Amino acid sequence: MTQWITVLGATGSIGSSTLDVVRRHPDRYRVYALTGFSRVAELVAAAIEFQPQYIVLPIESAAKQAQQLLAAAACQCEVLVGEKSLVKVSSDSKVDMVMAAIVGAAGLVPTLAAAESGKRVLLANKEALVMAGPLFMQAIRQNNAELLPIDSEHNAIFQSMPANYDGDFSQHGIEKILLTASGGPFRNKSRSELKQVTPAQAVAHPNWSMGAKISVDSATLMNKGLELIEACFLFNCRADQIEVVVHPQSVIHSMVQYNDGSVIAELGQPDMRTPIAYGMAWPERIDAGVKHLDLFDIARLDFVQPDHETFPCLNLAKVAFERGGIFPAVLNAANEIAVAAFLAEQISFLAISDLIEAVIQECPEQHLTCLEDVLSADCWARERANAWLTNYLLDH
Repeated sequence: MTQWITVLGATGSIGSSTLDVVRRHPDRYRVYALTGFSRVAELVAAAIEFQPQYIVLPIESAAKQAQQLLAAAACQCEVLVGEKSLVKVSSDSKVDMVMAAIVGAAGLVPTLAAAESGKRVLLANKEALVMAGPLFMQAIRQNNAELLPIDSEHNAIFQSMPANYDGDFSQHGIEKILLTASGGPFRNKSRSELKQVTPAQAVAHPNWSMGAKISVDSATLMNKGLELIEACFLFNCRADQIEVVVHPQSVIHSMVQYNDGSVIAELGQPDMRTPIAYGMAWPERIDAGVKHLDLFDIARLDFVQPDHETFPCLNLAKVAFERGGIFPAVLNAANEIAVAAFLAEQISFLAISDLIEAVIQECPEQHLTCLEDVLSADCWARERANAWLTNYLLDH
C-alpha cells in the first residue's frame, strides 16, 4: 500500500536523503508536502520531480517566487505560507508519516502537531525533544503515534534495544547506553588552539555531510549534548545511564551494554539514508542506496573519552537536562544564538560555550506544563543571549 509522507525541511541534507529513498521506492511512497526555508529553487525542483500536493515556505515573497517557477514548469502543487501551514501539512488526515528535519526550534510546533495527529514521526529534529521532551513524549503516547528516531546514534540505539523494550532498563537487563561521537574536526586540539579557529574550519566535518549549524554543534560537542538529552527522553533513562564515547571512524553509530557482558552495536556507513530508510519502512528493511560496509577496508576502530574541559558544551547539556523544567529549552535557544553569531564571525569559537553558560546561570527554575512554557522560555533565552552578545561586541 502506498504511504504518504510530508518532508519538513526538504532542502536540507536529511530532507534530500529522504527524497532519495522515496525516489528508490516510487510504488511504496508518495510525497504529500515539501517544506523549505530559503532555497526556493531547490524546493521547486523537488516539487516538479515528486509532484506533492503542497509546498510550504516561511514568507510571502518566497512563496511568490515559488509560484512563478512552478507556473513556468506547469506544476500544479499549491504553495502555502507560514507556521500554520506547516502544522496543516504535518497533521492532515491523508498523511501517514512526517519526516521532521527542520533545524532548530522552528521545527518544534509542526513536529508536535504530527505527534498529536497520531502520525509516524521520523524524528531528525532533536530540538523537539530537547525543548519539550515531556510534552512531546506525552503526545506520542496519548495519540498512539509512532516515534522512530532518525539521528544515526538514536536509530542505532533503537536497533540495539530489545524489540519489546518498554522504557525500563532493569526489566531488559540493560546497564547503559554507549552514545558514540565522531569528535568533530577539532577533537585533538587544545583550548589554546581553538581560540583562532574559523567557521569554515568548524563546518568541515571529517565524516558526515551536514548543514552549517549542526556541523558547528558537532565541533563544540553540543550536538552530542543535545543527543544525550534526546536519548534520555526517547529511552526513558537518566543522564548517568548514558556514556559518551568518541569514535572517530563513525562506523559504530551507538551501542547498548547489557548485564550479561554483551554489548550490541549497529554498524554502517556514515550515510543518513540508512536510518531514514529504516524509519520509513520499520519493521521491514528496504534498499537505501548505501554502499555496504567493508570491514577489511576499515581495519581498525578507535574509542576515547571526550575531553570535557576543552569542550564544555557536553556538560552544559547534561546539567540542563538534570535541572529539568525549562532549562533544556533555554540551553537550546542560547546555543542557536551563539552558533549563529560564530558563523557570522561575531564571536570566537570558545565564546559559544561562554554565552550558553551565562544564559543558563541566569535561568530561573520553572516547571514545564504546556507548549506556551516552552515558547516563553525560548523567547526569554534568546533575549538574554542577544543581550550577552551585545555586551561582548562592545567589549571586543
